[in-house]
Amino acid sequence: MKKKIIASGLISALAIACLSACNQGGQTQEQQSRGNTLTVLNYGKYIDEDALRQFENETGIDVKYEEYESPEEMYTKYKAGAIDYDVICTSEYIIQKLISEGEVLEQDYAALENYGNLDKDILDLAKSYDPNNTYTVPYFYGTLGICYDTTKVTEEEASSWDCLWDKSHANEIIMMNSVRDSFVPALKKLEYSLNTTDEAKLQEALALLDEQFPIVYAYFVDEIGDEMISGNAHVALVYSGEAAYAMDYNEDLAYCVPKEGSNLWIDSWFIPKTCKNEEAALKFIDFLCREDIGMANFDYVYYASPLTPVVEALDEEIRSNEAIIPSKESLEKCEVFTAISDEAAAYLNHLWQVLKSQL
Repeated sequence: MKKKIIASGLISALAIACLSACNQGGQTQEQQSRGNTLTVLNYGKYIDEDALRQFENETGIDVKYEEYESPEEMYTKYKAGAIDYDVICTSEYIIQKLISEGEVLEQDYAALENYGNLDKDILDLAKSYDPNNTYTVPYFYGTLGICYDTTKVTEEEASSWDCLWDKSHANEIIMMNSVRDSFVPALKKLEYSLNTTDEAKLQEALALLDEQFPIVYAYFVDEIGDEMISGNAHVALVYSGEAAYAMDYNEDLAYCVPKEGSNLWIDSWFIPKTCKNEEAALKFIDFLCREDIGMANFDYVYYASPLTPVVEALDEEIRSNEAIIPSKESLEKCEVFTAISDEAAAYLNHLWQVLKSQL
């Protein structure tokens, strides 16, 4: 029998050496004291490393790059205060929380040279957590749904979250090692908002996850795509882009957003108040909004890009792939995560630990 696994969540840290000693003129005294470096914090496997090197080559700025696995881990890492991060990418509800805590610097992002490449519809969606688009710049977006093996699971089965509770797929189900994401299927099965903080409703959701627990093969994050490619599971809760990646390597895989509804996520860049090199941070964000860099990152990450020129350059087959570019129908039945209070977050994390304690 397959053994249950929790992803280790080991955090890799990159220190990419500066590839050019030029372009050092005109530095401020503060930049010189930092060696003209930019300290970046981002999700794992979420940027083309060649793009980082290109940024260093073009600007003479040395990028110190670190990764994390989950939004909650990012929050803990940032709040620990051990490192003064200059620019961070994470999920909307954590950014909203940090904004409310006064941890995010406002910027005139619209003045950036490449800001006009951003899709206005995505910027409007981002207003759910950044009302004036002055705290963040969208990086990638997508949906949370089901990736399934079409030789084992029918399209009709996969169209409902019930699929993740189907005992005929016992020990062939992957869930996410992410508290809010893994609560989504249970909450939507119960017809509740994925942003509810009602303790009774969350207890009902936990009861469903507890019922499901014995038939789950693993709780993963970054490994899900590779696991599905290898045929180690029939069905998985997964981000749309991870499903798209898996589908590229295994033609038997497909993706859908269940009929009960799901999460629309938007990952964005922001400049935290710990920033010591604001000029470099703005250059970095503007660089990522450039069409060629956006395409390089799209090819690497394979999630929906908010850059209009990137999407327009894709062929019709890619644009019509639900796992890559969410359809209007899917977006209409999805909710964006919003920030919840510390007390509600602590309660939700407590329930998550109760579930995982069974491992």
